[in-house]
Amino acid sequence: MREQEFGPRRSKETVKPGVMCQEIVFYYCKHCKNLFQLFGAGEGKILTCCGEKMQLLDAKSPSEVSECVLIDYKITGGYNENAVEVFWKIKKRNVSIKWIYIKTFTGGQIKYVTNPQKTSFIFALADEDAYAYCDEDPCLECVFQCKRGFEIYAYMGAGVLIKVPLEKMHANWQS
Repeated sequence: MREQEFGPRRSKETVKPGVMCQEIVFYYCKHCKNLFQLFGAGEGKILTCCGEKMQLLDAKSPSEVSECVLIDYKITGGYNENAVEVFWKIKKRNVSIKWIYIKTFTGGQIKYVTNPQKTSFIFALADEDAYAYCDEDPCLECVFQCKRGFEIYAYMGAGVLIKVPLEKMHANWQS
């Protein structure tokens, strides 16, 4: 009998954790192009930059920007090497992804696109964020939805923010 291995990033949780990370909102300055993020009760706050009120970014769904960019994800790794891969395809010239942020159960991670030829990022998960119901690799996207509550934010520049909730589910995953 093979001894079960426990990787250092494996979740020790026995039930799916609840979302502990507060809601996140992003503000944009039209003048200097700065972005600010706020956690918790950030919506409704008035932030200023360059002497003017900053714009609260209203995140778009992937379908609202599908003529410019396609963005999707997959969950990989099973119990011990749990990760979320975010990938995108640019469909129009002069469109690019500036950064990708993933909000998890306990916090978040951001990665900047420094190579315009790059089309994916892998966000490694650990502790509560790495909770997995099963050891399937890639994820079967079943009814347990282990990463439900996670959100992906992709910033295209000029105040355009895309929000992708991790809630895919396939009813026919066994076929």
